[in-house]
Amino acid sequence: MSKKMNAVVGQSGGPTSVINASLAGIIQTASCCDGIDHVLGMRFGIEGFMAENIVDLGKETPAAISSLKTTPSSALGSCRYKLKDIDLPRVFDVIRKNDIRYIFLIGGNDTMDTIERISTYAHQHNYDLVGVGVPKTVDNDLFGTDHTPGFASAARYMALSVLQAGILARDMRKVDQFVVFQTIGREAGWLAAASVLAKSDPDDAPHILVLPERSFDKHKFLTRVEDVYKRLGYVSVICGEGCKNHDGTAVSASQVTDKFNNIEFGAMAGTSVAMVLHRMISDAFGFRGEFQVTESLPMCAADRALEHDFAEAYMCGKKAVELAMQNKNGVMVTLVRENGTRYCCTTGTIPLKEVAVKAKPMPDEFITADGFGVEQAFIDYALPLVGPIPQYAKLNYHPFKKEV
Repeated sequence: MSKKMNAVVGQSGGPTSVINASLAGIIQTASCCDGIDHVLGMRFGIEGFMAENIVDLGKETPAAISSLKTTPSSALGSCRYKLKDIDLPRVFDVIRKNDIRYIFLIGGNDTMDTIERISTYAHQHNYDLVGVGVPKTVDNDLFGTDHTPGFASAARYMALSVLQAGILARDMRKVDQFVVFQTIGREAGWLAAASVLAKSDPDDAPHILVLPERSFDKHKFLTRVEDVYKRLGYVSVICGEGCKNHDGTAVSASQVTDKFNNIEFGAMAGTSVAMVLHRMISDAFGFRGEFQVTESLPMCAADRALEHDFAEAYMCGKKAVELAMQNKNGVMVTLVRENGTRYCCTTGTIPLKEVAVKAKPMPDEFITADGFGVEQAFIDYALPLVGPIPQYAKLNYHPFKKEV
């Protein structure tokens, strides 16, 4: 194609606190490319794109685009629309109609499937389209990347939340004997595992992890709860929302599915793993306790996000445009951790078809043999991402003895 063509960018799925930094990286980099005429935005992802709900991002002020770097949620609006084969001609029609040659989607594995299918369809119809995916998910479950932009900030959010909630549970043990804290993560327990990163003592919260990577065993779980309670007088449990029983059914007993046929958890399902475990513990021991379900809070806490997470998200957006200018089609940008004692990341790529509609669970070597905790290998992997953790006071509780 000899004439200058347009680029379009969209966001899909749940946001992260740094997703808009990737958007800013794409917009600012693409706006300086000689081969790109206009930088367009999909309002509400591919669903909005098919309805031709498209905006001209070049008409936004430079200040607004720059401010995206630290703005929470999904600035363009998101969707969870599962692209069907019957939709592809419509998508292709909108692409041609708007002279689009470059398409960028920021999202998780379902999003990578969307862009891979669009790119493949365009090339089957001899249209020179370049599609590049930009990783995003607090779940940290994308293949081919050391971690995903947004995970580090969400992991820190979880670690600090569980640390502080654990202190509360410790001091309120005569009122509430346990607390169950649920994290997001449909297929992988990365965020649930991150809750251990604030432990400075083995007796600190959390005491028990219930991870999607391991089948839930009620008897073993309740035995562990009883053991911890007898030793400490209270129990802190962290569970991933996607935990399943041995037969593959959701521990939450949810039968509600989204448009990608994924089981819905939490509020959408009308129940949650935390609620089920809470009832299980109460029924077994008669304990009074709490359950806490964070849902989308770790996705949008930009005020608690990490500077290097913002920077890496922006770097991924910038790199996506650079790859597109090199005609690198059908790839997703990845983060590659460099060797050395000091944490540092560069970028790489992975074919979209290797990422699409797959989830990357925590590796076995990260999880303890009993399934209720994590090994040092996970801490070595995750702690550099979340940064220093505050240390709070611990009293020694010296018994008073009246002097005679």
